[in-house]
Amino acid sequence: MRRSDLRHFALCVLIWSTTWLAITFQVDAVAPAVSVAWRFGLAALLVASYCALRGDRLATSMAAQRELFAMGAFMFFGGYLLIYYAETRLVSGLVALGYSASPLANMLASRVAFGTPMAPRVIVGGLLGATGIVCVFWPEVARFEGDARSLSGAALTAAAVLASSLGNVFSTRSKRHGLNVWQQMASAMGWGALLAAAFAIAQGESLSIPATPRFLGALLYLAVAGSIISFASYLTLLETIGAARAGYIGVIVPITALALSSVFERYDWHPLARAGIVVAAIGNVVILRQPTRHRA
Repeated sequence: MRRSDLRHFALCVLIWSTTWLAITFQVDAVAPAVSVAWRFGLAALLVASYCALRGDRLATSMAAQRELFAMGAFMFFGGYLLIYYAETRLVSGLVALGYSASPLANMLASRVAFGTPMAPRVIVGGLLGATGIVCVFWPEVARFEGDARSLSGAALTAAAVLASSLGNVFSTRSKRHGLNVWQQMASAMGWGALLAAAFAIAQGESLSIPATPRFLGALLYLAVAGSIISFASYLTLLETIGAARAGYIGVIVPITALALSSVFERYDWHPLARAGIVVAAIGNVVILRQPTRHRA
């Protein structure tokens, strides 16, 4: 990858590896839909203000808005709402394990939507990454009980991965209308926030939030770093390196999060976890390596 791509990739990994800490400050305070609505509502307002300063128009054709609505519905509303609910039923390790399927899910979605070829090295790298994550979280997987609550959490995680992959498809489609990353984010996040707010109201939830430093600090971090900065980098990567390779962020993030857990939560690194880190790292090299070009 180019140096700029590596910078965007590293930003996504660093930020999305730490947002789980901020989410824990909110998950017990308000309903998931309320958190999603405020997070992406604030992010959309900030990005729209930045677009105004840049002179980027937010008014687009109906065709473009349909793509952006679908992007917001799948990527920012559905994907995040499902993952918040999944974490009320499963330990975070199993949810992170589910997201290790993102590269393969993105490849399949791109294949179906655009006929994108599935490069063998990307498939091999994705499988290695998923295998590494299974090794890292194997003790939790081994303790998995097939009760109704756990099974529903697994289904929610799978649905979240699918929703995110569909969001990637509509993000790529919206590029045909000449929109830049900031225009995409302002509209799609706005739609996602509106859908989350409507869902919360339909569930009888209040949209009020606690005015505490803990909650508001987490909200600001999730909206600015966890949404604006990270998604600006991620959507740029979708354009420059493709959805399959960008989706490998979902494999690296759980590993980085575990490293943070070893500092803040005294995570015990068992031997299988160490082996999993090595396997996932090899997969990272394979999937991100540029194909060799032979000169005639």
